[in-house]
Amino acid sequence: MLFRLARPALFALAPETAHRTTIAALKLSPARTPPAPGPLATEVAGLRFPNPLGMAAGFDKDGEVPDAVLGLGFGFVEIGSITPLPQPGNPRPRLFRLTEDRAVINRMGFNNGGAAEAEARLRRRAGRAGLVGVNIGANKDSADRIADYALLTRRFAPLASYLTVNISSPNTPGLRALQDEGALVALLDAVLDARPAEGPPVFLKVAPDLEPADIDAIARIALDKRLGALIVSNTTISRPPLISPHSGETGGLSGAPLRDLAQQRLRDFRAATGGAIPLIGVGGIGSAEDAWARIRAGASLVQLYSALVYEGPGLARQIVRGMAALMRRDGFATLAEAVGSE
Repeated sequence: MLFRLARPALFALAPETAHRTTIAALKLSPARTPPAPGPLATEVAGLRFPNPLGMAAGFDKDGEVPDAVLGLGFGFVEIGSITPLPQPGNPRPRLFRLTEDRAVINRMGFNNGGAAEAEARLRRRAGRAGLVGVNIGANKDSADRIADYALLTRRFAPLASYLTVNISSPNTPGLRALQDEGALVALLDAVLDARPAEGPPVFLKVAPDLEPADIDAIARIALDKRLGALIVSNTTISRPPLISPHSGETGGLSGAPLRDLAQQRLRDFRAATGGAIPLIGVGGIGSAEDAWARIRAGASLVQLYSALVYEGPGLARQIVRGMAALMRRDGFATLAEAVGSE
């Protein structure tokens, strides 16, 4: 109710200003503990998740409010993308609400304060409860992008619950080329060599705009390298039918119009991996029904971000409650039993 009253004022602000206002409000919010394990608790990549709903990367780029986000009811939060050096990102405006489509287009360009700032924040929260993953990326002007990922792995491995190798943003020129088979093998070898023997697990975030041969190659490599999970998927450069005046903006599209593409891509990776690697479903999830459909299609965990723009901070608890009810309705005793059961 409070969000519905505040939404017109937030929507009167430029999207990026509204986002910074939200981060500032979370910094001032009363401290809340992360959610306790409930009926949806599950284990993925050796990590015990109290519930399967996570905040996707992009919301808390610099690791400013992970504990406040966990306090909203999320089972885990992923900060970033973080690059080795501070990066301003692309020129503004670079974030657009497509209100009529319940969608967002962004061309942010990995804007963040750099590894040193984020590392210092994570060191200050060391020892606190809650799963916090770190999404890592390369600087736009880097002479050696693979070296960037290796450096970030060494810096954040001691602090992160898991590391996500993000090679799927459409807003850093040439980044998606790292999804090509040869480049991906070299990248993951460098990351895994840089990671200490005790972990943490490494996840790989892929784009939805992939051909069948790409999916098969990525699946094969992920299995060979024994990755902890695949995150399917990032924003799309494709454009389904849209009605918003901002529909022609360049960048990655997220939100409701991405749902069907992201769900199909999840099914494709489920088939390509034979269910032998956990999948994390992202893209267009805005309700318990959306999240549950992604679980039934093969996701062990799910993430969201854009739906919060339209539904507000109560959405996480609403979805978790709804998923628990749907699990009971469908006769599953545990979440793991439901994964891939469609």
